[in-house]
Amino acid sequence: MKTFLTANLSVLAAALMVSTAMGADLRILTAVTGGKDAAEHEQFVAELEKHLGLDIEMVKPASDYNNVLFTSLASGERYDLIYGDSKMLPGLVEQGALTDVTDLVAASAVLSDETAIPAGEWQLFDIEGRKWAVPNKFEGGTLPTIRQDWLEESGMETPVTLDDWTAFFKWAKDNKDAYGLSTSKLYDIQGFMSAEGVKAGYVLVDGKRTIPYATPAAAAVYDWFGMLSKEGLLDPNFVTNGSGEFRNLFMTDRVAAVTYWDAWVGLFNNIMATDHPDSSFEAKGVAGVPGPDGEIILRRGDASLWMIPANAEHPENAIKFLEFWHSEPGYVLGTLGIEGVDYNKTADGKYELTEQGQAHGMDHGSPRVASTTWENPFPPLPGVDEAQAIIMEHATMEYLPAEWTEAAPIVEKHAFQAMLGEVTGAEAVEAMHAELLAAGLIDE
Repeated sequence: MKTFLTANLSVLAAALMVSTAMGADLRILTAVTGGKDAAEHEQFVAELEKHLGLDIEMVKPASDYNNVLFTSLASGERYDLIYGDSKMLPGLVEQGALTDVTDLVAASAVLSDETAIPAGEWQLFDIEGRKWAVPNKFEGGTLPTIRQDWLEESGMETPVTLDDWTAFFKWAKDNKDAYGLSTSKLYDIQGFMSAEGVKAGYVLVDGKRTIPYATPAAAAVYDWFGMLSKEGLLDPNFVTNGSGEFRNLFMTDRVAAVTYWDAWVGLFNNIMATDHPDSSFEAKGVAGVPGPDGEIILRRGDASLWMIPANAEHPENAIKFLEFWHSEPGYVLGTLGIEGVDYNKTADGKYELTEQGQAHGMDHGSPRVASTTWENPFPPLPGVDEAQAIIMEHATMEYLPAEWTEAAPIVEKHAFQAMLGEVTGAEAVEAMHAELLAAGLIDE
């Protein structure tokens, strides 16, 4: 078994060149899959070797994963499998850095099984009908998440319109001395922008780049946020918040709703039930606001992927790993972890998490699998299934090409001014659109 590399970028590059000569049957570069620390990672790799019958090197950089990945690829470093996401896929394909796995998937009884990997998961990163990667896990999405116990106490129904949300936020302020809503910057106001049929990121219209958040349709929702600010219903620190800040507000009775990942509905409930068993706290995921056509727009997370580099030495072993990863033993390893370390099995075949396993949260790279048939031995956390169903019905991925990194600060600058009530929504989108157009970041 090869060593677990956690060096900085320069040391890692040298180490990789040496390790290439070791002749592993399978070399993997990973960001999230594996052990939670160096010691457990070696145990994780040993478990993989036992299942696959291969000599495996699984490199998991301690930090700067994307830098390590792109530096390794640019230097010609050879891996059989690399971890990435759907945002980076088009660029890697264009550069000729990846293997087209369409035929390899079709030839695999496991990978082509739509109960193991549903057709909808492949469609998330389809490039002109070809497959250039294989899903790592099920990726959820973000949605408004409400204090359901407060909603029930208020006697109100689940909010549907922006007016419904405003009424609940006012109730929370008057009765709980809490903000109505907290978020982090524009992450993620999509569920409310849905009210005007506006989608985040770029949208191509007849081949031309547009940013719907910079169009007149978005102005009314910015004005709604501005009204929330003026009435003390929106956490004013949303401009600088990280996710930790609004999570803390939510779990300490200081805000009635946040916008976050579907999985966190269950995590909120589990944390509060564990740490504060006498609390009435209950979080619930809520669908966004229907737009003029009745449709709801939510955000699906970027697909996390396994890719086979074009210079892979053992692509057949990469496929062997992927078939294992999408089978029951792989599901158990990717979720619960390692038998005897993270969990034990009783005489009657039941699973019991160890103290370490509980601390690791049943996440060793694939906390939620793509399979539609496998059932985790432990029940889902409260509220997760319902939130996930909302995401599956309404969420799509955003289109964020390279120029989004330049466009996003412009969008945020003007959007924040409107959301804080400093300018009108119309003024914000006019200035935003003009600046984006002048910078060549949109086409119309």
